[in-house]
Amino acid sequence: MKKAALFPIGLAAFLAFMTAVIGSTITVLDEWYYSLQQPPWAPPDWLFGIAWTIIFSLIALAGYLAWFKAPTRRDIDYALTLFALNGFLNLLWSFLFFRFQRPDWAFYELTLLWLSIFMLIIFCVRFSRGAALLLLPYLAWVTFAGALNFEIVRLNAPFG
Repeated sequence: MKKAALFPIGLAAFLAFMTAVIGSTITVLDEWYYSLQQPPWAPPDWLFGIAWTIIFSLIALAGYLAWFKAPTRRDIDYALTLFALNGFLNLLWSFLFFRFQRPDWAFYELTLLWLSIFMLIIFCVRFSRGAALLLLPYLAWVTFAGALNFEIVRLNAPFG
């Protein structure tokens, strides 16, 4: 592997890891969370950690491929902006749901998160089909999380 390739892969891995670490510190499974009525199809808590570890690894690899395959510096900058926006929206969802204890607000914010993933896929597919494909499990997981979030709101509203 060339030295020039180490920086993008290192940066992508570091940023995905930091987003995951910060997100895990925001996610608090406490009395409030366990008091929420969950739908019968909600996965067990331990599955979320495994799923997010896989997803953040795929995001890091997609970020590297997007950087490596982007045809211009402008495309690299745009990709970095989209990945940064997505990371922010990912963390904001956790903050709204767990810290503000507002699953209703989190559900509406999740639509922005979903759109940011979709935008990343559409942007990346132009020059890296691999990066776009690596983001599809993330989109699928957030779609599932949105359905779960919606059901939690439906079963437990009102909030605040």
